[in-house]
Amino acid sequence: MTVRIDIGGPSSGRLRFAASPLAELTAMLHVLAEPGHHPQFAGWAADVWAGLRPELAERLREAEFLWRSSRADFLVPARPRPTLAEELDEVDRIDDETYVSAALITTCGSNRVHFGAPSPLTDAGARERALDLAQARGALQEAFAERLLADPSAVRARVRHTLEQCAEAFFDAAWTSVAGQLAADLRLKNDLLQRQGAGAALSSISSAVTLAPDGDRVIVDKLQDKVVAAHDAGVTFLPSVFGRPHLVVIHAPGWEPVVQYPVAEPGPPEPVSLETVTLRLEALAHPVRLRLLRTLARGPHTTGELAHVWGLSPPEVSRHLAVLRRAGLLTSRRQGRYVRYSVNLPDLTALGSDLLAAVLR
Repeated sequence: MTVRIDIGGPSSGRLRFAASPLAELTAMLHVLAEPGHHPQFAGWAADVWAGLRPELAERLREAEFLWRSSRADFLVPARPRPTLAEELDEVDRIDDETYVSAALITTCGSNRVHFGAPSPLTDAGARERALDLAQARGALQEAFAERLLADPSAVRARVRHTLEQCAEAFFDAAWTSVAGQLAADLRLKNDLLQRQGAGAALSSISSAVTLAPDGDRVIVDKLQDKVVAAHDAGVTFLPSVFGRPHLVVIHAPGWEPVVQYPVAEPGPPEPVSLETVTLRLEALAHPVRLRLLRTLARGPHTTGELAHVWGLSPPEVSRHLAVLRRAGLLTSRRQGRYVRYSVNLPDLTALGSDLLAAVLR
């Protein structure tokens, strides 16, 4: 199970390493939304939440699905700028249909839900589909989708203002503290890229990122199967301090592929491969269950949503969920007519840190 990015041509000329203030802010917002994924930042997250003004805290909660389970494409730039303000200016230049489609992907709960032509902004059927999917995710998602489709300019302005408030509240100080680490990592990666080639640069990111023998593809070891073409644009790699342990791959249609990777630091060894994880944990060896876990690790989902994401029938998904529930790896919560399943992170951790690292990667 891998994400394969087809770069074509000379690989060294198709890879870019750069730092992005907006992407790092998005990683911080993810930490605030999912502190259980980032125990090393639990103290930082608690301090930030304690110091936030109530209005900003409420704003972060109302839009957290833009960065909680997956990242809206416009929050992880393929063409980074030196400052957060400049990157937000670039976001402002995106047309409404592109922005709305990217926001709805995360609002409606899956990176496999796409909104192309006809646009939900202009087509009643597409709009109804988007609102139905958002409603299934929860009241906040439904309200956000309604506001976004009714007045995209107002929502865009509100999201930007929220991110600007985050800069003043916590990002500016945190960015100053990590900028040196990011710069040092970029010097290493770019030196390897120039002196030893793309393979060495990619290997220094993680054992989960490799260059295909023919040099035409970047292969990322993740619990999903996807082929992405990046012939003209190439691939942008963004180092992150707050992103650990996630290896985020942004590859939505119409967007340049971006990989946000954790900066290397002293600590546990690199996670073992998915093949090794499967051998160690026979109870989780079924590939469909691993895929379901990968989706659930990004946030609660219903049986119907999981079936749509992976192209399965609801009864088939229910059978796999029953096995995972009996193993104590899932929790469930009923909200109205929907039952949402989540990963039981403490019990999954007890089964092995290698599996947890693979699922969260």
